[in-house]
Amino acid sequence: MVTTVAKWGNSLAVRIPQHIVKEIQLAEGTEVDLVVIDGDLVIRPKPRKRYALEELVAAITPENLHVEVESGVAVGNEAW
Repeated sequence: MVTTVAKWGNSLAVRIPQHIVKEIQLAEGTEVDLVVIDGDLVIRPKPRKRYALEELVAAITPENLHVEVESGVAVGNEAW
């Protein structure tokens, strides 16, 4: 696919067509890696960090712990 490089402020920008955005699951704000391989520019989405449950639980502190939320009385077969 051919596209055009355009000026964006003091930088240059490449518009990514919607069908490519969907195919590689990009969204506005997605971080990408820019690399030059054998003289070619390669743009690829930066992989998202995968978290383990243990990591997430270890990060809980009294300062970021949510307060208990009252959701009302049990309905149906729920057990509280």
